[in-house]
Amino acid sequence: MPADVESFVRDTFVLPLRHASTGVRVDLIFSTTAYERQAIAHALRVPVSGVPVPFATAEDLLIHKLFAGRPRDLEDAIGVARRNRQTIDWEYLARWAAEFAAVPGREGMPDQVRRLRDQA
Repeated sequence: MPADVESFVRDTFVLPLRHASTGVRVDLIFSTTAYERQAIAHALRVPVSGVPVPFATAEDLLIHKLFAGRPRDLEDAIGVARRNRQTIDWEYLARWAAEFAAVPGREGMPDQVRRLRDQA
């Protein structure tokens, strides 16, 4: 957990939370882009104690992992792709990767999606 949570949220639009008794960590991500609004609309509603809770689809989780680009995120992406290879909408991934390729430092996302598909 960051030392200065308020600054971290202001800089990253992410509020990290940890459940006190279980230690389970959850990140709340504040939506600021068209993609993020689309990902929220695209989310799966999973009942948790009778309450529908939105969870990112495998495709949107992969986009977030590839955008983050840290070694651990890229390893996670391979695992997600392999577990979901039969149902992943690769066209959806390719479309958003192409959009994010316009962001400096993310030009390689379309190639990453192609490699990920080959590894799945």
